Amino acid sequence: MKFIAFLSTALCFLHLTARAQLPVDLSGIDRKSGVQAQTQGEQLTLRWPAGASQQGELVVNLAKGEPLLERLSLGNKAIATALDPVFLLTVGQRDLTKRGGWDIFFDETAYRPSQTYPVTLDKQGVEVTTDGTRTKVQVAGASAGPFSGAYEITLYNGSPLLNLAAVLSTPQDSLAILYDAGLVGTAQPWEKIAWADPDDLIRSHRVAAGEAAQEKAVKYRTIIGQSASGSVAVFPPPHQYFYPLDNCYNLKHTWFGTDYREMTPGYGLGIRHDPLGDRRWVPWFNAPPGTAQRLNFFCLLSTEKDGKALDAVKAFTHDDTYRPLPGYYTMSSHFHQEHSDDVLTHKPLPDMPGFVETFRRTGVNIVHLGEFHGPGSPRGPEAKRWPELQTEFAECARLSDGNFLLLPGEEPNNFFGGHWMNLFPKPVYWLMDRAEGQPFVEELPPYGKVYRIKTAEEMLRLLEAERGLAWTAHARIKGSTGFPDGYKDKPFYASDRFLGAAWKAMPADLSQPRLGRRVLDLMDDMANWGLHKYVIAEADLFRIEPSYELYGHLNVNYLQLDQLPAFEEGWQPVLDAMERGKFFVSTGEVLLPTFTVNGVGAGETASLDARGRATLTLEVDWTYPLQFLEIISGDGENVYRETISLTDTEAFGHRRFQFTPNLKNRTWVRVEVWDAAVNGAFTQPVWLK
Repeated sequence: MKFIAFLSTALCFLHLTARAQLPVDLSGIDRKSGVQAQTQGEQLTLRWPAGASQQGELVVNLAKGEPLLERLSLGNKAIATALDPVFLLTVGQRDLTKRGGWDIFFDETAYRPSQTYPVTLDKQGVEVTTDGTRTKVQVAGASAGPFSGAYEITLYNGSPLLNLAAVLSTPQDSLAILYDAGLVGTAQPWEKIAWADPDDLIRSHRVAAGEAAQEKAVKYRTIIGQSASGSVAVFPPPHQYFYPLDNCYNLKHTWFGTDYREMTPGYGLGIRHDPLGDRRWVPWFNAPPGTAQRLNFFCLLSTEKDGKALDAVKAFTHDDTYRPLPGYYTMSSHFHQEHSDDVLTHKPLPDMPGFVETFRRTGVNIVHLGEFHGPGSPRGPEAKRWPELQTEFAECARLSDGNFLLLPGEEPNNFFGGHWMNLFPKPVYWLMDRAEGQPFVEELPPYGKVYRIKTAEEMLRLLEAERGLAWTAHARIKGSTGFPDGYKDKPFYASDRFLGAAWKAMPADLSQPRLGRRVLDLMDDMANWGLHKYVIAEADLFRIEPSYELYGHLNVNYLQLDQLPAFEEGWQPVLDAMERGKFFVSTGEVLLPTFTVNGVGAGETASLDARGRATLTLEVDWTYPLQFLEIISGDGENVYRETISLTDTEAFGHRRFQFTPNLKNRTWVRVEVWDAAVNGAFTQPVWLK
């Protein structure tokens, strides 16, 4: 009898334990934030000011085994119910023995064995905290293969915007990852699915019970689920989600349907990666041991239907365009389109090639090419080289029109070391070789002056003679691993004809709060080396067509120009702005129209008083809520960072900041600004004395 009584007591205890309410910590909520949070039974309800006098509501189901998102509401309308965030983590192997280690592009991760794990959530506890205008709900107990961590849901005051993330880390070394994600319901959550196709036409699909999952090529990276009461738009961070590739193909980055990849029981929709990418070099995301990798996506709630919610999503990226700013023109660099070869080989081409149409529709005013990267004859024979350049110049002249300027350029990868780009202020005929007895320069009808280059010294002579600029392409990675460090003491690097380096977000790492730290660190190193060098944005892409996913892989320079030069008159003002540091770099969502230190702008020299105090003024325009601003300075040896949290900002704003940092004994200062989706912008240095 005692044993039966003990067994009965034990079973009762196990039952009560299984039904025990999940511990919820609400002590980190700022009650003045406008967010209301309460628990009742096995539900945690949060209400936040969602803009336009609306209130958003998130109900979290605390019961184990039940969908995490009990309800998503806007106003008094339940937009979606009984949904689970779903994450599929694909884990592969990075080869750290190759040059560059973690700073690697030429890896074969996609072609080595890998495994995909559904991220599971064993709800172990919930913590809710306030950080400025955002509220974070953290649910412990997430795991996937060798990774573990938590789910995070972030609500943003002033907007019906949420970010859902699985934040995971691993103790294992040498891993690279991809992730698919979305929302899934075991009951049918949607009546319709909507999206914009690659031609920017709104399409829709009436949901059928049990229909197989399908992948979909879309524009704006967004898939929308429509219910009886409204819509939920699902989309990734616009730039962070795309690891570097040679080609920005539209790789069907969204999905919807039942049992996606046979790992998501129920009907869902979301975002995805093609594990093989563009079938070239496919490096995936770095996942160093101990780093918190944020597998995340955004949701936007809307009471609109028939795809109208997409308008609100598009606003975050200015409809995937680069917004005009008074006094600035946008420039993007490093494109191996090989249009000249297409013309010379008589490929059928429209009057306006697809890549030109795409750039123009994206709001890029100036495009700097990198032709003859594969096809072409940069080292001769001359019978081919001169007509190739003539064709490039003629096509650039023909396609430059209105507010668009197409500039010839190359990635010579000769003479200096590593890879580098060049840009002249007018058409220049030159050859990367010279036969015995030929002159360095001569007049050659019908081309005019032609140059034949044999050495680094002669390359510098050419740049000086024609006032061209050169800079390190994809510094410290790919074919430039070890550069410009390897030639920072060479005469050509010290020359004012050598601009500095170019920035692109690679390698990719989802634990970083900024993109492209590799070159941002180099920017600081170059400034500490003592010469006035600058960093421009580069895309380093090959073929581009209107249906491609260009925006996610793109970045631009906002050059300070009074007007766009005409091709026929030369484009010296473009090089002048670059050479003087009169520009800032942006992914597009964060803009920096004004930056001064003691009244002088980027590329200029400011004087400090005896105490070293300075007045730093910065204007910022943004779409996604901002995350932080960093004032970065150096003294010739060390780098100093002052980080200012901007989590008090809401979506879509403009603010003029003024700071008085102590810059005593510093020789330069610059600024970076990053938002909640890891989009950002950075200035060029102001030099100090």
